[in-house]
Amino acid sequence: MPELPEVEVTRQGIAGPLKAARVLAIRLGKPLRWPLGCPPDALHGLVLGDVERRGKYLWLPLHAAGDGAGRAAGGGLLMHLGMSGSLALLQPAPPPGPHDHFDLVTERGTLRLNDPRRFGAVLWSPGLDLPPAAPLLARLGAEPFDLGFTAASFHAALQQRGAPIKAVLLGGQVVVGAGNIYACEALHAAGIHPALRADRISRPRAARLLAALRETLARALALGGSTLRDFSDVHGAAGAFQQVAAVYGRAGQACVRCGGTVQRRVQGQRSTFFCAGCQRR
Repeated sequence: MPELPEVEVTRQGIAGPLKAARVLAIRLGKPLRWPLGCPPDALHGLVLGDVERRGKYLWLPLHAAGDGAGRAAGGGLLMHLGMSGSLALLQPAPPPGPHDHFDLVTERGTLRLNDPRRFGAVLWSPGLDLPPAAPLLARLGAEPFDLGFTAASFHAALQQRGAPIKAVLLGGQVVVGAGNIYACEALHAAGIHPALRADRISRPRAARLLAALRETLARALALGGSTLRDFSDVHGAAGAFQQVAAVYGRAGQACVRCGGTVQRRVQGQRSTFFCAGCQRR
């Protein structure tokens, strides 16, 4: 957490209000995962372009005022919300609290990162295709809603991996966005056991899983993501997907599809929820 739906909800919440906004100041709190990578005052006066998302990263392009660049002619800020972070767009902004570690102050409000665990990051990069952004983004798999990412290509990628399918989904090297709650839900919807080896999934089952993953993520987006502990959107609203989850967090309860009992198992130090009755190996 936060995963792709939460990050995309955040992107949608700031993209319109901050487009073409001028940076007035930068405030740094306690250190995050990586240093900013440039003097904060070097960003003063720059203008925000179109906010983008890649996986769980946000890209805030910045350019000099007056050059009309929609993308970053002069680089931008790559942001990651870590395990517990959320962004708020505040106008006016109250004094920062103990977990408020970064403020991007603009003429249209303050974008504030709250991150209790400080696993998040805000770093300057001269471009998405240049370090430090490029090496971080190069590790990411396909975007789940990319029309070029087909069931056939998904199946081919799974054939190269002998790990359990749940671990492969969480790894993000085949497809991004399937965090723990969404991987559990997609596997349940597709009727696939989370411990099944990825390379043993047939092409029809891979197609079913990709469709289930897309449907799960789309539903989560429509519900504002999931709020298990810390996440809220830029206006402070919590997500609601966890309230309609079919298996996640429902250990010991009846499966909504077959009536069997939802089980909990630890895989890779993460809780996995599934129904052994309708999720087959």
